[in-house]
Order: sequence, then structure tokens, then C-alpha cells
Amino acid sequence: MTQLSGDFRHPALLLIDLQNAFFETEELAAKRDQVVANCNRLIAAAREAGVPVINARTVHKRDGSTWTLKMLEDEQGYLFEGTEQAENLSELDLDGAISIIKRRDSVFWNTELLTQLLQHRVTSLIMAGVSSHTCVAATASDAFAANLAVVVATDAVASEDPDFEDVTLKLLREQHRQRLAETSSIVRLLQVSHSHHNESTDPNPLENAPTNTGRERKD
Repeated sequence: MTQLSGDFRHPALLLIDLQNAFFETEELAAKRDQVVANCNRLIAAAREAGVPVINARTVHKRDGSTWTLKMLEDEQGYLFEGTEQAENLSELDLDGAISIIKRRDSVFWNTELLTQLLQHRVTSLIMAGVSSHTCVAATASDAFAANLAVVVATDAVASEDPDFEDVTLKLLREQHRQRLAETSSIVRLLQVSHSHHNESTDPNPLENAPTNTGRERKD
């Protein structure tokens, strides 16, 4: 069994790319209600526990100065400033959330994320959003490099490619020793954080939570 790492007594909730544009595809549109509902559950639990909520959005400038290599090669940008596509999903309850604008897959790349985590004395991240195999995975990998423990909310992330998603989540668990858990287990983690006022003697309140390496497929 993979030994899982991390001190989860001082978490932050990190939401990634929960924007209109990403849910225009048929695959993610079908998962929108589930993802939003579980993200709102996590937000409510974090707010109750006094845990920081960080909402990261991808936004680009029309002049191409922030575009990725692929966008430049294709001569086509997206998620432009001020457009409806770049806005948060309207159903999300983001009152009080810290807003971060990113230009690349990882929320760590050239943003103020690390500064925010240091200011709030964060030792771990609870991650949710889209897409599992791109922006979520890239951010989780950079969190590993920053020595931050991670738990991914498996029912609050989604991907256009379920097979790729399962492989990616398995890699995060086995290579980075990061945890995979459902929203209900993570809500309990946040309740532990709140009840001990961040002074819990147990650094791993997720120890007995389900840590599946991939979602059960329903064919």
C-alpha cells in the first residue's frame, strides 16, 4: 500500500478554473451540477472552519502577451478579460474567497499563490475544479515540489477524458503520495480542523478516509 504524506492541520481550499468556458463541452456540462454542488459543500465547510478559500481563474489578454505556446502556434486565444467565458460559474458561492488570476495550467506559475499560502500559514491544499488531467494535475505536482500535502476531492473535479483522468489521479497518489477522497470525507477533515482550532495532535485526520486510485466506471 502506498504510504501517503502530509500534515492536514492547516489546509486551504483551492478551486481551479470553475469558469463558464470550461463547461461548454458536452463532457463537462454533464458534470457541472455535481462539481458545483460539491465545491459549494467544500466552500461552506471551509468557511465554517476558518480555512482560506482560494479561487483561481485563467484569464488572458487579447494582445497575445499572456498566451501559451499552443495558443500562439494556433493564432487563437481564449478566456479573454471581461468576457462571460472567463467568469466564474454563477452557482458558486465565492463570497469572501481570495481571487487569483493565472495564465498557465499550474496556479503556482507566476502568481501570488505562494505568498497567500505563507501569509495564512498553510501546510496543505484541498483541491477541486477542472480539468483533472491538466490544471488540477499541474497544480498538484507543483504543490508536491513546494512540500505541501494535497488531497484531491474526486467528486469535485472533472475531465473531458475519464480514462486520462483516472491515470492522472493514480499517478498523483502513487508518485506524489497525495490523497484522493470524496467531498464527504474532506468535509470531516475541515470539521476536525475547526473543532481543534488548528491545534489537533493528529496531523492526518484523513488517515481512514477512502483513498481510491481512480473512479469506479459506470458503463
